[in-house]
Amino acid sequence: MYSDYFGLTDLPFSIAPDPRYLYLSQQHREALAHLQYGLSCPGGFVLLTGEVGTGKTTVCRCLLEQVPQHTELAFLLCPGATATELLAAICQELKLAVPERPDVRTLTGVIHHYLLESHAEGRHTVLIIDEAQNLSVELLEQIRLLTNLETNTHKLLQIMLLGQPELAEKLARPDLRQLSQRITARYHLAPLSFDELCAYIAHRLSVAGIEAQLFQPAALRLLYRLTGGVPRLINVICDRALLGAFVQRLPRVDSATLERAAVEVLGRQPYRRRAPAMAAMLLALLTGLALAGWHYRSQMPEFAGLAESLAYPANPVPAEPEAEEQPAEMPATAPPQLHWPEMDTELSQVMAYQQLFALWQLDYDPVQHPVVCRYARSQQLDCTMQQAGLATLRAQNHPAVFRLERPGHPALYATLTALNDEQATLIIGGRSLLLPLTQLEAWWPGSYVMLWQPPPQYQGPLHTGSRGEAVPWLERHLAEWRRRPVRPAQPYYDAQLSSDVRAFQQSKGLTPDGIFGPQTGIYFSASLLAGLPRLSD
Repeated sequence: MYSDYFGLTDLPFSIAPDPRYLYLSQQHREALAHLQYGLSCPGGFVLLTGEVGTGKTTVCRCLLEQVPQHTELAFLLCPGATATELLAAICQELKLAVPERPDVRTLTGVIHHYLLESHAEGRHTVLIIDEAQNLSVELLEQIRLLTNLETNTHKLLQIMLLGQPELAEKLARPDLRQLSQRITARYHLAPLSFDELCAYIAHRLSVAGIEAQLFQPAALRLLYRLTGGVPRLINVICDRALLGAFVQRLPRVDSATLERAAVEVLGRQPYRRRAPAMAAMLLALLTGLALAGWHYRSQMPEFAGLAESLAYPANPVPAEPEAEEQPAEMPATAPPQLHWPEMDTELSQVMAYQQLFALWQLDYDPVQHPVVCRYARSQQLDCTMQQAGLATLRAQNHPAVFRLERPGHPALYATLTALNDEQATLIIGGRSLLLPLTQLEAWWPGSYVMLWQPPPQYQGPLHTGSRGEAVPWLERHLAEWRRRPVRPAQPYYDAQLSSDVRAFQQSKGLTPDGIFGPQTGIYFSASLLAGLPRLSD
């Protein structure tokens, strides 16, 4: 319901364990590494525990997309209440015929025969049991007995147990010590920290098609207090909060909306505010631009006349001499030689985005395409809306659109086309202006929208195990940057690519997590791809 309002291509906070939305925090990467170890090192048990909703099943689903060749998987969600039902469920997952009157001995023999055949053919069999904390002591002992199926040199079955913390407590019982001693890898998933929560939300919004910050900072702090960093609770409250913001026509979720959403989800008053809610922030990019498109359509004759009188070209207009001849120390107010255009704020926004797309050799029509990021993606570009300073904008090195708020004047949107140590080149209403950086920082709130060139068929962050056309593209450019031979037809995102991405991230001062996401992509686009518009050479 709210996806079109915010310009989303998908619902970002579904509780379904979709691997596309897996946010690989440090501990999630470690959990995935433990499970990957279980796929490659046969024998024994691998144990993954975590509180309800911390992402165990989602990590497991991600693992299922990276299963090596010659690996047979049996994934159990409901293993049954008795040993016979458990063994029958395993047979069904492995597509084995179940005898008409099965018992434990017969089913064990069927499984053993299958495992011997698989081993002889070079296949490796893995059994994954989710919600394993519900298994009785009897069933856990039966599962242990399955690991006795072996040859002289190899265990025939690898078992992974996923469950809540009660599973670890149960395995600590004296009567289960034999099973506990066979666990070769253990990991416990804890809830997210506050910083991880903020990154988690930004990641899911990015995968759903938007880079805008749809939650106010105070709402994020409240969300962390309400959820304790548990991803499932974060998802259900965020989903309800975005719906509430849509109903109220808010540009972003504020603390009051988030608290009401939490009451609806949790069924109780979770938090008493000690301070009045902050005033609503400026309209978000997508909703504001939709309104601008409506205004543009309603006043097309006036706009056409103004556009014709300004007659701005697709490329930036040369700076006016008067602006270039200004002394180094500028007064607090804009000098009259800058000739600020007198125009409507929304009209300046439309023209700013037209100029931005013109720099990328695109003819943007806001009437047909009122949502900027959606149009950018239709043209094989991507866009990001960020809150940062001039240093970050300079490092990212692509043109941007932002809002200038001059005291006593209507706000105007500008297209930043060049940036040096002293001044910025802006285009406002088709007119090119030079503005000292000190003055720019005084009038610029710090948010901006930037276009960048993503890999082909880019659908979201690339990480270990990712496949598709983006992988060989990334391999080609990273190999050239690292001055190493290109590996032809590299099929998936492997350890080499992850290492190269970390090296690139370190060279740009980014967090070296080895994941190619929007932030890394912007720096990659401006640094390594030729022929793209930049703020500085």
